[in-house]
Amino acid sequence: QLQLVESGGGLVQPGGSLRLSCAASGFTSDYPAIGWFRQAPGKEREGVSCIRRSNGITYYRDSVKGRFTISRDNAKNTVYLQMNSLKPEDTAVYYCAWASKFFGTWYRVDMYDYWGQGTQVTVSS
Repeated sequence: QLQLVESGGGLVQPGGSLRLSCAASGFTSDYPAIGWFRQAPGKEREGVSCIRRSNGITYYRDSVKGRFTISRDNAKNTVYLQMNSLKPEDTAVYYCAWASKFFGTWYRVDMYDYWGQGTQVTVSS
């Protein structure tokens, strides 16, 4: 079982940056993939990015490519999401999630086993 703690959300102006962190405790070696998701009010949760722990391969949804960067520090059992050039449409609660198996469909909610508590990101002037 994993415990996940997210941090780094907040209020930022359009064009600004934030870095989200997701720290895990437990048997993290059993989880080969970590994803970031977001959910805006009245909308479904959607995959934002994913990283493979072993080789660092990354995946992004089209709307964040070139603006967001996912990374991991395996020694610290922590995954990061660097978000630059933020837009109002990026406003959502952001969740990290860890998966015990990796499938190509990294953006599917049902691939993941453990979820963080969520952190609010608000992009507004």
